Amino acid sequence: MNWNNAGTDVPGIDGADTVELHAHAPGAAEPRRVRRGRWWRALTGSLAAGLAVVALVLLGAQIAGWLSGWAGPGGVPVAGHLIGAVLALAAQRVADRARGPAAAAAAAGVLGVTGAVLWLFWWW
Repeated sequence: MNWNNAGTDVPGIDGADTVELHAHAPGAAEPRRVRRGRWWRALTGSLAAGLAVVALVLLGAQIAGWLSGWAGPGGVPVAGHLIGAVLALAAQRVADRARGPAAAAAAAGVLGVTGAVLWLFWWW
């Protein structure tokens, strides 16, 4: 019994084999897919995620401060970190989905927002 065509009534396909088709010339090396920008996207994604975590920790510290009667980090730094995190995550979303100059500009935006938050709320 031919298990390849078991139960078919189509004439002319008994014993037929599937032939693999290649998109490139036979015998040639497989085309190498170039992935550019992965390292930069990973870096800016890590910065955006880290900024979001810091913003959430500051929000938690502020809420804990309110509940315990302590001052906490303050409303302006918490708001600044939350706004910066939202902007950085939005820019990272564009950087992950776009290509070319748009992705580069969005990645630069993540770097700029993260740098601005660090400069304004940690070193200044």
